[in-house]
Amino acid sequence: MNIDKQVYSLIDMAISEDLGPGDLTTDSIFTPDQKSLAKLVAREPMVISGLSVAQAVFLRIDDKCKFSPLASNGQYVKKNKIIAKIHGPTSALLKAERTALNFIRRLSGIASETREYQKILERYSCTLLDTRKTTPGWRSLEKAAVRDGGGNNHRFGLFDGVMIKDNHIKAAGSIEEAVELARRRIPPTIKIEVECDTIPQVRKAVKAGADIIMLDNMAPKMILRAIEIIGSKAKTEASGGITLDNIEEIAKTGVDFISVGALTHSARSSDIAMEL
Repeated sequence: MNIDKQVYSLIDMAISEDLGPGDLTTDSIFTPDQKSLAKLVAREPMVISGLSVAQAVFLRIDDKCKFSPLASNGQYVKKNKIIAKIHGPTSALLKAERTALNFIRRLSGIASETREYQKILERYSCTLLDTRKTTPGWRSLEKAAVRDGGGNNHRFGLFDGVMIKDNHIKAAGSIEEAVELARRRIPPTIKIEVECDTIPQVRKAVKAGADIIMLDNMAPKMILRAIEIIGSKAKTEASGGITLDNIEEIAKTGVDFISVGALTHSARSSDIAMEL
């Protein structure tokens, strides 16, 4: 993935948070001219994500660091796989270590979690989506990690899709009114999605002409009923409370999309270490 200005700002903030005015331990032991070779090692099986971010951290500390990836984003690696080597000033390697690991561990964890969900869905025609439930400031990174794990991105933010949720409906007065108002004011190329958690709401969303109907926190039997009502009039998305334990049961209903907030808000960081 490319590193944009926003991500560089995040990296700089993380470095400043950890390094502050200087590394008391490292600067008291090593001279600037001492060199070392470091290895990033996967301590467990995982899907890699965030290599370019880790590289950017080392180069931000000292541009004399040479980062050589030995794996690629989206690659599944086994335990003890060396995923990168970094050669450079010993002090720079030690100062960059924790910040670089924080990024790549978190992102590889998301990619690995996404791969577990995607493996279940391989037998079905539905598409796995993420959500906007991301770490503030990390959205572009975490959504890239979902892609590295084989998942797909839902809308990136409020600006690139129309999603009419319960509070929009309450404030507008009805599903029909909310859809009508949105339809008048957006380009015809933009799809309108409506969140529904009851069958009567599904009927109203169909009548209003929604392009996508989100079936929120519905049990499989209710999803099947909703799909029967919707037919080919709209695409369907199941969301809410979906886990590795129940996603296959949801997929069996024939829903078009399944969105899982846990991909980003609950993924465990992968175990990656730096060894000199």
